[in-house]
Amino acid sequence: MRPSERYASIIALASADTPAATHHDLEEHVMSTARTTHGPFAGVDHIGVGVTDMERSLRFYAALGFTDVAFDVTTELPGIAPLTGHETTTARVVLVRNAGATPLGPGALKLVQTTDRSPAPTPEGQAWGELGICEICLHVKDQPAMFRRLTEELGATELMPPDESLVPPLDTRCSMSYVAGPDGEKIEIIDWADLQQGWPVEPGIQGVNHVAFGVADIERSRDFYRELGFDGQLFETDGQLESMDPWFAPRTPPSQRMMLLTNPYGAGMEPVQHTPPSPDMRGEWGHVGPFEFAIATRSIERAAARLRELGVELHGEIQQVDVGDGGSWRYLYFRDPDDLYVSVTEVRA
Repeated sequence: MRPSERYASIIALASADTPAATHHDLEEHVMSTARTTHGPFAGVDHIGVGVTDMERSLRFYAALGFTDVAFDVTTELPGIAPLTGHETTTARVVLVRNAGATPLGPGALKLVQTTDRSPAPTPEGQAWGELGICEICLHVKDQPAMFRRLTEELGATELMPPDESLVPPLDTRCSMSYVAGPDGEKIEIIDWADLQQGWPVEPGIQGVNHVAFGVADIERSRDFYRELGFDGQLFETDGQLESMDPWFAPRTPPSQRMMLLTNPYGAGMEPVQHTPPSPDMRGEWGHVGPFEFAIATRSIERAAARLRELGVELHGEIQQVDVGDGGSWRYLYFRDPDDLYVSVTEVRA
């Protein structure tokens, strides 16, 4: 049943006992309460990850269940000169989703390898939570078993052993660990055990749960992304994470305030603010490791219009890349409060 038919049926059922004069009021009420608060935005669609050897990275992530290739193109990418500082950028881009994706792991990975120049290196000294994109977070069932498989069978480097805690304010049980990907990228393996309890899900990785990125003012970022449909919040913490301390050497580890913001239609986001502030680790567009993320939209024209209504600066116009078999990848970059590499995207492939 289409939405318009559903509203009509509700009104028709009420008509028998409702005075004619109130029918218009009832229709207005039904239509107004049915409107979504998320507008054209549908959560994080994917994390962009720069790689040095595409085939190696595809093999690695395929072993984690990322086998559903939406598109694989090598092309000159239009409209990104303001981001890259180069007149042209040619790259192989592969958007790959997890075959076992769930509502706790709905997001994809977009692997990018520039082909007209060597990929820029990961920002030197990047630890976690500095200004920039800092990790890939994958949701899993049975996190300790997946950690053992990653480190013992697949040869991934251990960055943080499995740990379990209750996160405020609802004491939600969270189990997590970290490994390094093929290019040293930090991959968090997380199991929101309380949230998936009772689901008929097989053990293993499900997909991207959230993207984490450093910000200068976390309240400002929360307000900004709430307008883009991230109006849920799973947790908020503030303090020092001793398990991450070795990553910051020789710097003194900062205090970290973080929160997980959610949208019911896609993956979430985890802004992080350091006190005192840490060095800028945004790096060049396309650098090795996670460097950007994209927010999904059902209509990129509507998304662009909404961004303009909010006064958000856009980096040029909507761009389109034909990905074969009648499919398309459309994107529009915009300036967020910390000038990160962020876009809205509409993928039809």
